[in-house]
Amino acid sequence: MRPIILASASPRRRELLTQAGFTFEVIPAHVNEDPYPDEEPTAYVVRLAREKAEAVYGQLRAPEAIVIGADTTVTVDGHILAKPEDAEDAARMLRKLSGRTHQVITGVAIASGIGTDAAAEVTSVEFFTLSDEEIRAYVATGEPMDKAGAYGIQGYAARWIPRIEGCYFNVVGLPLARVAAMLKANDFAIED
Repeated sequence: MRPIILASASPRRRELLTQAGFTFEVIPAHVNEDPYPDEEPTAYVVRLAREKAEAVYGQLRAPEAIVIGADTTVTVDGHILAKPEDAEDAARMLRKLSGRTHQVITGVAIASGIGTDAAAEVTSVEFFTLSDEEIRAYVATGEPMDKAGAYGIQGYAARWIPRIEGCYFNVVGLPLARVAAMLKANDFAIED
């Protein structure tokens, strides 16, 4: 069986891959995650996913390995909402999302000895209108602090999301069906 490596320290990505039945090991990538000036959100996450997958693949002494890189961002009005810097930044992001529909975009890259394949998955997420008190209470839980857009759909914030259009797992951090399709399209045999 060809070894699969997840180039991410994200506990949510680990949980999702495990849930989907993949056997893998984790080697986090260390790349600069700052967007380029005027970089579009989709180009940004695809670039980071590719850089992460290729950085880890380049460290390995295993040409048969498959490395999965991923990066997720939230975008509203074309602006990237990455992970908040502090509680004030998290509150600012949540105010931007309040009462609106935004997009969650995950870039996924598969690096191997035959090259790198990269793609993006986009999911639209609708938010209820949030009061300042709700935002303050949510930020105080600490849940928003390590998540793009300052919320986790699988946690407390689920109560404010009446509808999504697209892949739920993409919003959590890894579009599983997209990953499986990319592996299959590139002739990566996944065995139990």
